[in-house]
Amino acid sequence: MAAIETLERPVRSASQRSPSVEKPSLIGLSREDMGKALRDSGVPERQVKMRVSQLWHWLYVRGVSDFDAMSNVSKDLRDLLSRNFTIARPEIVEDQISNDGTRKWLFRFPARGAGRPVEIETVYIPEEGRGTLCVSSQVGCTLTCSFCHTGTQKLVRNLTAEEILAQLLTARDCLGDFPDRDTPAGAIVPSEGRKITNVVMMGMGEPLYNFEHVKTALLIASDGDGLSLSRRRITLSTSGIVPEIYRTGEEIGVMLAISLHAVRDELRDMLVPINKKYPLKQLIEACRAYPGLSNARRITFEYVMLKDVNDSLEDAKELVRLLKGIPAKINLIPFNPWPGTNYQCSDWEQIEKFADFVNQAGYASPIRTPRGRDILAACGQLKSESERMRKVDRMAFEAMMIVGHGEDDDSDDR
Repeated sequence: MAAIETLERPVRSASQRSPSVEKPSLIGLSREDMGKALRDSGVPERQVKMRVSQLWHWLYVRGVSDFDAMSNVSKDLRDLLSRNFTIARPEIVEDQISNDGTRKWLFRFPARGAGRPVEIETVYIPEEGRGTLCVSSQVGCTLTCSFCHTGTQKLVRNLTAEEILAQLLTARDCLGDFPDRDTPAGAIVPSEGRKITNVVMMGMGEPLYNFEHVKTALLIASDGDGLSLSRRRITLSTSGIVPEIYRTGEEIGVMLAISLHAVRDELRDMLVPINKKYPLKQLIEACRAYPGLSNARRITFEYVMLKDVNDSLEDAKELVRLLKGIPAKINLIPFNPWPGTNYQCSDWEQIEKFADFVNQAGYASPIRTPRGRDILAACGQLKSESERMRKVDRMAFEAMMIVGHGEDDDSDDR
């Protein structure tokens, strides 16, 4: 097993210092709100539209994090902007690279109001022909799903649209995924060759309990004059907040993923407690009504494989019956261990039997290859620094992963 590359000390640069709480950020503002902010700071009305267009280009096409880098903006205006606003990146507290190439950042955002600085984790998963960034929407989570490590951390607060976008911007910085700074003004983000091609709202938190900020961030991320991510390459994952599923389809229009994990209300009530409020019947009705559903725009249903809990062939049969008629893909997720859990991953033979049955029923059911387990970057393992395990516990966990790695080698390739 290759050594885990870890940077324990804070990583800072002039453009990465935590923004001052006294200055609002221009990142995460809609064009209309950015225009209002510029007017309020003294930019003449006749210039506002042009200045918004300039700033949008510098922030989201060129990826600058310092007003002084905006070479076609006058020095007087740069000074005005720097006095009134920030576009700085969050602090990178830790940067870890797994033996499989998965990368996890621990970002620290400054205090807001009377609160404290907060920390969240963001994960980059490189694959052949694509790279996926797993973005967090909350610090902690309220859903307390029993198999999820993140769910053991109480909710601290929602992330702002700025903080959601900052994860994407900072990851692109770290990966060299913005155009060179000397690219001529008006450069267009290339359609190919990007390291981050896909974004999934599958990090810490329930995105639909932070709907407005998530909506604003994703509409900016998919804006064709900026970050230019196709809405078909953005996936929002929810545990089943039914009213906001309808709103997501109508107001955001990104791809939808459902954290399903059980096919009977009694079990799902235990695994995913939000099911008590929005039971399976309501959830499936909302999925059937999701706009634009087709074989090309399927809903992804995520199903974590828990040994002797939800992995029987009877469960597979009921899953097929439950989803009948919905254009869907079913991601089977081998359970990712974390310290203190009482669950075990299903045996690989059982996972394959489950997958074969679902496949034969006409649904794609790939078995998700576990990525980043050794650095607690896999599905359900994220947790912020303030809530992470003590160093001695982490060392014990890493030792456990090393011992168990030989068992995972064959199965991870399937």
